[in-house]
Amino acid sequence: MKKIIIALSVIAFAVPALVQAQRVVCKIKGSDTCLPLSQKEAEVYMQKNPGSSISVVGGGSGVGLAALLSGTTDIAQSSRKMKLDEKIKLQDAGKAFKEVIIAYDALAVVVNPANKVNQLTREQLEDIFTGKVTNWKEVGGDDMKIIAYSRESSSGTFEFFKEHVLNKKNFATTALLMPATGAIVQSVSQTAGAIGYIGLAYINKDVKALKVSYDQGKTYVAPAVETAKNKTYPITRPLYYYYLTSIEKTVKPYVDFILSADGQKIVHEEGYVPIK
Repeated sequence: MKKIIIALSVIAFAVPALVQAQRVVCKIKGSDTCLPLSQKEAEVYMQKNPGSSISVVGGGSGVGLAALLSGTTDIAQSSRKMKLDEKIKLQDAGKAFKEVIIAYDALAVVVNPANKVNQLTREQLEDIFTGKVTNWKEVGGDDMKIIAYSRESSSGTFEFFKEHVLNKKNFATTALLMPATGAIVQSVSQTAGAIGYIGLAYINKDVKALKVSYDQGKTYVAPAVETAKNKTYPITRPLYYYYLTSIEKTVKPYVDFILSADGQKIVHEEGYVPIK
């Protein structure tokens, strides 16, 4: 009997310790592309781990990484890799950090559903967003002015699109810069001649995703989880979490959850591409 009592006592103390080990209280800030995924992962994690509190806000990758440096967020979510100058600032501040890829994204080019254009080459996209082409009739569409929407320069998506689609050329001065991905979806859905670019998870019935060609028109591929996974869709990118190693014990249970089978199942369900 004494042994049983001792065993029960051990269990009674061990269970609260286990629950405590999974409790996470932290703040996540940055990429709008990552925002819906982080919100869903945090929601499920908090349901599974009572006492956890994880707040998630957007603002752009640059905003999140700046917040990491200033100490106003625990995790910076980013749709681009950390820049060299950002790494130097952290190093100068004596702040070691970790980089974790949590998922992949297919960057989709979208137009108004009434637009009859269904596909464009990378070169045509470059000409449109740099202002060389200004009318849809120049790329097979109706005689209609092109209105290009872009994210603001603090956005990781802005920088990725500029580097990988515009071949590092500058956006046209006429491009309308939007503060959030949701604003681009809304603007494109309400403007006949509009074109914009968004993360795959933001595609809905109010916008039309175009097929894209990166071999000068020989093949066109639509953005989708499947085409991103088999690497036939050409505009894909990793999504990152950055955090300081000094707080690793605090955030690691949550990060490990995202990387787990359950977490990666959510990645797929939310319209992103799992890492495995």
